[in-house]
Amino acid sequence: MDEENKLITRDWLAIERTKLANERTFLAYFRTFIVILGTGVTLLKIEFFSDLKFFGVILICISPILLFIGIYRLFRVKRTIRKHYKY
Repeated sequence: MDEENKLITRDWLAIERTKLANERTFLAYFRTFIVILGTGVTLLKIEFFSDLKFFGVILICISPILLFIGIYRLFRVKRTIRKHYKY
């Protein structure tokens, strides 16, 4: 990389903050996946919630979709960061 396109410390730190924010966003998707999956399994297993079994099945079906969205977004944003900031 030539001298005029070299990143200064402030720019490099901004890129690192963006990467960390991207990872935090993925972890938020992952936490949501775990909570929704756990809630769905709980609704299926506890007899007290027998009226809500259908809702539990819906939650279990939705949770992998959320995980997929989180993984897709993580890699898409990572690719965008690499494309815009070649260092």
